[in-house]
Amino acid sequence: MATSTKRKTSLTLDIEALEAAKELGINVSAVAETALIDAVAESRRKKWLAENASAFAAQSDWHERHGHPLADIIAAPGGSSWIP
Repeated sequence: MATSTKRKTSLTLDIEALEAAKELGINVSAVAETALIDAVAESRRKKWLAENASAFAAQSDWHERHGHPLADIIAAPGGSSWIP
């Protein structure tokens, strides 16, 4: 695992949550970092989906008009997963 460069920062947190975390031995910095990484990833995912929404709509429209090009080989448990 590669080490990343860290930067000190200041956070304003609920005092009761912070004290409870300290009592339980929770590494607040690690939790905050993980939550931030997850939030950034989710934000990027939502942005990408929004930026590509028209392409998804065009693909869906094409499939509705022409059927899925792999419909004859797409299978799911119990039969085909493609409903033309």
